[in-house]
Formats: sequence, C-alpha cells, structure tokens
Amino acid sequence: MLFADPAAQSASIPLIEAVGQTFILAYRENTAQLENALAQTVLACQVLRQVDQPEYQDYAASYRCLLNHHQAWLRAAQSSQPTLIVEADFVPVVGLGQLPLPFRLDQPDVGMAWLYTCAPQLYSVTKDGFGEGYSTGLVAYIVTPAAAAALCQLVGEIVEAGTGYTTFDSEIDKFLRRQGLKNYIAFRNYGEHGGIPNPEHRRNGLSGIHRADVLWGQLAFLPAYATVTGRPQIALLKARLQARTRGLGRLLVGKFLRVKVARQAKRPLLLLQFALLRQLSGLP
Repeated sequence: MLFADPAAQSASIPLIEAVGQTFILAYRENTAQLENALAQTVLACQVLRQVDQPEYQDYAASYRCLLNHHQAWLRAAQSSQPTLIVEADFVPVVGLGQLPLPFRLDQPDVGMAWLYTCAPQLYSVTKDGFGEGYSTGLVAYIVTPAAAAALCQLVGEIVEAGTGYTTFDSEIDKFLRRQGLKNYIAFRNYGEHGGIPNPEHRRNGLSGIHRADVLWGQLAFLPAYATVTGRPQIALLKARLQARTRGLGRLLVGKFLRVKVARQAKRPLLLLQFALLRQLSGLP
C-alpha cells in the first residue's frame, strides 16, 4: 500500500520519547545557541568537548573528529536507549524533539539514522514508510547501543591505519551493514549544517560545503555561514536555494534513488513516492 506521508505512519514516535541521551560534540565552538534550542524542544543535552593533547597537534582534523565521535559512541554503547549525537555546527529546526523517530523503536537490527543527510541514497522503504539508506557526514544522527558498540570497533581499525586525513564517515553505512544492522535516512532533514567550508576537505579533493537539501521546518537560529556575512538573511536564502536545487538535481539524475535500485525493488513505486514527496513537501 502506498502512503501519503511517511511521517504520518503509526509506528512513528517523537524523538523525546525514544532518545535516552543527547550529546553535542565540540572543540572550542560556542554551543550556547544549540544548547538553548535543544532545551526548548525538551531534549536535555551534554556537551562533549575535545581536550587538547600534545600529540593531537600532528593529527588531521578529520581524525580528531573521529576521536570526538568515539567519546560519544563509548557512552552510547552503555545506554539502554538510542542516543542523539549532533556536532557543534548543527542548526536544528524548531520543535526538533517532536519530530518522528525515522525507524521503528522496537526493531532489533537498527544501526543508525541520519537526521541530517549528506549525499543520501535510498535503498528501500519499509511497510511503515521509513527509508532505509545511506548518508555520509555525522552532523546529526541517532545511534543505537548495538551500532555504537560496533562503531567503537571501527575506530580501532582506523587507528591502526594512521592519524592522517580520513573519510571514515563515508564508510559507516557499509561497516554497520556488515554487522547485520540496517541504517535509515530521515524523510526530511531535522536541521542544517551551519558550518563554514572545511579547507581540509578541499585540500583532499572533496567539496568543503554541504547543506540540507530539504528541511522539516524553520531553523531555530541563523547558521554561522549566514551570520559571517553582512546580509545574513540573503546569505541564508541563497544557501538554501542552492541546496534545494542540488537536492532536486540529485533526484532527477538518479543519485538519490538509483535506477538499478528501483528496478530491483519489490515495490518500486513506494521508493519513487518517498523520493518525490521528500523533495516536493518540504521547506526551502
């Protein structure tokens, strides 16, 4: 059966009823706005700040980022409930805590769910309307205790490979699926990546800019990339229009829902409807 909107499915429950703890990962960033925004949506949070160590000076920024996420994964693995983890440059939409959990809470083989997606792909859609898929980037996501424990093993593998530049976040989906865990992408983004371009990514041949292609609602506060300009509202509008255009383009050229995936699906129309409604029913 096709659905009108995945968010309306009876299996959905709000984040505040599913998430056991929330962590903000930061280095030296001011997280006051983000903390206040989460508090207003009844999501109590703890800031995990990376402490400088002498040896860290020679580490790539992406490797230090991995170490910060590792802190959260160690704690998430000990929890009895899923954990919400956001980076310091995440800008949530208003009412984040009331948005639906993007997977069934009683499903035992869930790995993680990206609440903010970067270069997402849709693999399948469950009978409840949840999208199983892929994303890179760890700006905002929910991780189950089982997945967090598995990701701690992944950290060990990466540490053995060295402390240089790493795109570990793009390997997470594949790694968790090898552990028998399924990963999910939110129907629409629960917030924006508000950070300015990352020069380390550019130096290694990757784009330093990524934004949410489609949002659930209005942002709780202005992203940093807009506030550093003389005309923040115009900068925000420009960035959002570019992100929407890119999201629609990925849909049209078959990067969000690949032709091969749709052809091999048991219910291809379900995938197509998810993909189309995702772009056509969200906010810019």
